[in-house]
Amino acid sequence: MENLTTLADWLAYCEQMHPKGINGIELGLERIRTVAQRMQLRFDCPVFTVAGTNGKGSTCAMLESILQQAGYRTGVFTSPHLVHFEERLRINGEAVSASNLVAAFADVERARTQFGPEVTLTYFEFTTLAILHEMTRSGLDVAVLEVGLGGRLDAVNLIDTDCAIITSIDLDHTELLGPDRESIGFEKAGIMRTGRPVIVSDPMPPQSVVDRAMEVGADLWRVGADFNTSGDKQQWGWAGRGRRYAGLAYPALRGANQLVNAAGVPDRRPAAAPAEEGTDLERRRARRAHPESLGRDDHPRRR
Repeated sequence: MENLTTLADWLAYCEQMHPKGINGIELGLERIRTVAQRMQLRFDCPVFTVAGTNGKGSTCAMLESILQQAGYRTGVFTSPHLVHFEERLRINGEAVSASNLVAAFADVERARTQFGPEVTLTYFEFTTLAILHEMTRSGLDVAVLEVGLGGRLDAVNLIDTDCAIITSIDLDHTELLGPDRESIGFEKAGIMRTGRPVIVSDPMPPQSVVDRAMEVGADLWRVGADFNTSGDKQQWGWAGRGRRYAGLAYPALRGANQLVNAAGVPDRRPAAAPAEEGTDLERRRARRAHPESLGRDDHPRRR
């Protein structure tokens, strides 16, 4: 649309599209999937998806830091933002530019209106598509996606994750997710995928989370069962499934629960990640260092 030239223009447009504006919530993936298919939206890199009631943002920040220190180009989608909308997407630790988002919004609008029957999207669905679209064309080595609300029917769950992380689960959005932790846990467990690892850092997860992992055949990692932590006033350690790390510095993020969050963050090339994904990450880092070595068989897989 010719009159939408700034990010503020597009955000205002998205707000008025839904009868309830920015607060309009319609859980479900049918609408956003239709537009995503028109856009041929897909990631060519491993994806981590983080759900939970508390600790999602901290977990994403820690995971981003670890991956960047290991030399990977990261893209992190979190919500909501604190001051500026651009904060919702960080590329290699920096907020995305407004001009890039403007182009992405225009692409979403074309797919929404011109390639079939017009599809009405909520504010979160429209903005999520624009951010995911920008991520797919940013040359990422790895993507980290924070679920907005719940998990099973959240717009972020449009993307099949390679490693799911579920932080602490408590009562939140009960009018949409259910009246108790079991109901809410079931919704958040919807990000799991068959054969893929899911790391649960809640010390006492709802049984619905465990049951869902068994039902879909996910590789379940539970704190206290598959991994655990120990520590003193100066340092802490992590151990699980044949791996052990000692002498770790405590998280720089403040808060009593940050160690719990840190324990659920995969390590540099974690046992929690499928072997082929780790290999893919290593190949990506090597290609950036020696681009002349790129061979026909080295191109990343598409989803």
